[in-house]
Formats: sequence, structure tokens, C-alpha cells
Amino acid sequence: MALFPSSALNPGVRKREVFGWAMYDFANSGYTTVVITAVFAAYFVGGIAKGAPWAAFAWTAALSISYAIVMLSMPAIGAWADRRAAKKRVLAVATLGCVVATAALALTPGFSGTQGVAIAMALVIVSNTFYSYGESLTGAFLPELATAEGMGKVSGWGWGFGYIGGMLALGLCLAYVLSAQAKGLPASHFVPVTMLITAAIYGAAASATFALLPERAQPQAATRAVGTWQQLRATFREARAYRDFMQLLICTVFYQGGVAVAITLAAIYAEQVIGFVASETMVLIFVLNLAAALGAFSLQDRVGHKISLAATLVAWIAVCVIAAMATTKGAFWWAAAIAGLAMGSSQSAGRAMTGYLAPPQQLAEFFGLWTFATRLASIIGPLMFGAITWAAGGNQRIAILSTAVLFVAGLLLLLPIDMARGRTAALRSR
Repeated sequence: MALFPSSALNPGVRKREVFGWAMYDFANSGYTTVVITAVFAAYFVGGIAKGAPWAAFAWTAALSISYAIVMLSMPAIGAWADRRAAKKRVLAVATLGCVVATAALALTPGFSGTQGVAIAMALVIVSNTFYSYGESLTGAFLPELATAEGMGKVSGWGWGFGYIGGMLALGLCLAYVLSAQAKGLPASHFVPVTMLITAAIYGAAASATFALLPERAQPQAATRAVGTWQQLRATFREARAYRDFMQLLICTVFYQGGVAVAITLAAIYAEQVIGFVASETMVLIFVLNLAAALGAFSLQDRVGHKISLAATLVAWIAVCVIAAMATTKGAFWWAAAIAGLAMGSSQSAGRAMTGYLAPPQQLAEFFGLWTFATRLASIIGPLMFGAITWAAGGNQRIAILSTAVLFVAGLLLLLPIDMARGRTAALRSR
């Protein structure tokens, strides 16, 4: 357990607790890698929707609906969990919901036509909503475990574990897919099995989290329950008092919008623009996860969260330029490698900065705002890419180059953030 030096942990926190926390990142990453990026997305468009002109829009719509649900509900859920010291209980519900809905995706080949599309979309909405709840809640544990100075290190190990988990899930699924294809089995046979593999890994790995990670928060004084909209407005009103935290949220919307483009559209760009075949794309995604794992193990605690994030945003700008100009697979591989390193580091640094600037007594609530920002970004980025591609007559090179604007905006919004001032405000009594 030398991965988690005691100097990075709060007093009384045991290394096994941090391992349990990091295992949740390991558990849930297979979902995004296999379901959202590599396997089910393509099967939904080509298999369930039969390649209809509206198929890609239906897929994007399902994800956007789930992100909108999370945006509007997570702050209220986070506030409820803070008041009752119930982050772990709510995390258990979110985990069960995502695992069950992911496993249920295995049933979708049994339906056809409009009914099949509707059921698949509904299950994607449910599974991705619960996945997003879990991602926010596990982030809220971070400041309880790590010191202010060690938060980036611990966050980085979590993201690194996550990418390893994603590679494990994708690797097992790829092995089964290749075996099934060698036997001449269709996608309607092997895609359901990959959903079961992903759900099983999620549930099994998450069990380590629930066995090892305690709920350290204490219940707060009883307050009158409020509705989702009221809670969301109240949380935003309170957050306005934390100037640097709010600046980080705005920054996050822009740069995470660009990251969302990479996660949801990289495989499509590689195949349609660069000329990758499906097997090459899966290998590309696997290597991208490997690079992201290395990027997550960054030195952000040594150089500072802000500097680390700024460096990755510069790298993302370079990725957009290289990808737009690439005419060979080799050149695009360079862009993918840099993107992987930047992805791991930017996500780790962003989560660590959120924990650093959030008030300790409202962690789940303020991480709910962070989830609001990241899910808003997940809607804005891909929709912008699609709109520009459409307006440019299908030219995705212009769209990927335009994505650099999101990272430039994120970088400019990052510069005014004062970490010391923001931390002082966070620690100030309410």
C-alpha cells in the first residue's frame, strides 16, 4: 500500500480506506469504456437502430437526458446525504442501479423496431444517471481522506485505478468479442455478454469500496427538506460566496466540454475521418486508457493543482490541432497518446481542485454542483461538435479544430483562480 503515503492522508485515515475508495473508480470505469465509448454505442446505432439517419441523434439524446436529470437532481441528493451523513448509503443505491441497468442492456437484442430503440434508450438513461450519481458521491469522500496538500495525489491514484479498471473490462470484452467473431457469432450474441461482463466487474470491484470505506461524516442539525429546484437554487446562492469555487465551475463547463468530445466521438472520428477499422479503434481506446492512467499519476501535488490543470489544457489544445491536421493513422496515434495523458491528468486535477475549494461541511452538496458542471459540459461539447459538423457539410476536421476553443476558454477562465484565497474561504465558518 505504498501507493498511498501517510503524509497525504488526514489523521486517522487508514490506507485500506483509500484503497477501497480508489476501487470505486476501478469499478465504474468499465461502464464508460465499454458501454458509452467502445461497444454498446456502436451496437445501438448499427444493430438496434439499424443505422437509421436518426440513430446517432437518438444515442446522443439518451445521454443528454441522463445528464440533464443528474444536473438538476444531484445538488439536492448531495445536500440530503450531507445532512444525514448518508453518502455511502446513497452510493450503494447508485451502484446497484447502474449495475442492474447495465446487465439489463443484455436483453435489448430480444426487442426490435421502435420498441427495441425505446427500451435501449431507457436503460441507457437509467444506467448513465446512476453512474453519474456514483461518480459525484465518490468524489465527495476525497476531502475526508486526503490532506489539502495530498488531495491531488490521492485523486490521481483514484483516476489511475479507474483507467486500469476500464482497460480490464475492455480487454475481457475484446477477448470475448474476438472469440465470438472467430466462431461466426453475430453482434446480437456477443454484445449482451459484454454488458454482463461489465456489470459483473462493476459490482464485484465496488464491493471492496463498501467493505473498506467508512462514512466519516456526522449527521447535521435537522433542517426542513426542500424540493430539487429550491435546493439547486439555494446551493448556487451559497456557492456564490465562494468566488474561486464558482470560477472553477465555469472553467469546468468549458474544458470538460472538450473532454466529452474526446470520450464520445474519438472512435467515430478515427473511423470516419482517419480510416481506422473497428479492431484498430478498440486497440486505440485501450491504449488511450493506458496513457490516461499514466496521466492520472501526475505530480500535481508537487507543482500545484492549478498549474497541473493548465498544462493539460495546453496539451488538449495541441491534441485538437494535431487531430485536425492528421492525414495518417500514425499522426492520429500521436494525438491519441497526448489526449490520453491529458485526459487522466485534467480529470484528476479538476476533481482535486473541487475538493480543495469546497467547504468541508458541504462536500456532497458542492460536489453535486461539480457534477452539474461536468454534465452540462457533456451536453454542450458533443452538441457543438455535431452542429459544426452539420454546418460544415460533414467536415469533422473543422469541428475538432473548433473544439480547441473550449480548451482555450477553460485555460483563460482558470488563470484568475486563487487557490489560497479559495481554500481560506472554504475553511471559513458558515
